[in-house]
Amino acid sequence: MPLNNKLSLEQQFLLTVYISHIKQLNNENTKQYLLLLLNRMLIKDNIIKYIVTNYSGEM
Repeated sequence: MPLNNKLSLEQQFLLTVYISHIKQLNNENTKQYLLLLLNRMLIKDNIIKYIVTNYSGEM
């Protein structure tokens, strides 16, 4: 199954929204936002790993 590394139209829109939001933040707020985003990305990775590990043979 080939992977498509391009963003969907919805993802492009979300990226534009995030960029607009980030540009309005000051340095300290940007750091806090980045840490929050990193935390959410790591949680998402854990969820994906859990699903792949526990349900790979059931689909």
